[in-house]
Amino acid sequence: MRPSDWYAVREIFREGIATRNATFETIVPDWDGWNAAHLPFARLVTREGGAIFGWAALSAVSHRACYAGVVEASIYVAERHRGRGAGRALLEALIAITEERGIWTLQAAIFPENTASISLVKKCGFREVGRRERLGRLDGVWRDVVLFERRSHIAGVD
Repeated sequence: MRPSDWYAVREIFREGIATRNATFETIVPDWDGWNAAHLPFARLVTREGGAIFGWAALSAVSHRACYAGVVEASIYVAERHRGRGAGRALLEALIAITEERGIWTLQAAIFPENTASISLVKKCGFREVGRRERLGRLDGVWRDVVLFERRSHIAGVD
């Protein structure tokens, strides 16, 4: 992903927000806000004929040194391209990057209603580790979040 891809990434993020099952966010941040929230080394886009139709990025879960190998994944696919394998390709690429970088835990927090995302992470080796009940409100409604993680079989193994 390049900064010049931001317009397309922003629009795909907007589509995800509109579903009300992808994120607690209700507005797309500006480039500076998004850029500050995501790690610089794993920002991916999928392209078809030059058009971007999906993106993935990682966020640090903590700035404490002991959690340097733990990151959270975000993956968004344009509505017209969902269900065609783009999400899986993006997640598999994130997994490869994290293992190359020595990251031992990749996590995801997903609304339980987002069955497509839950299916995707399970297919890619994530396991459910818990459910945070009434974690936050979206449009005035309390929402639960299911937590998933994928532990590397390469990084962080002693």
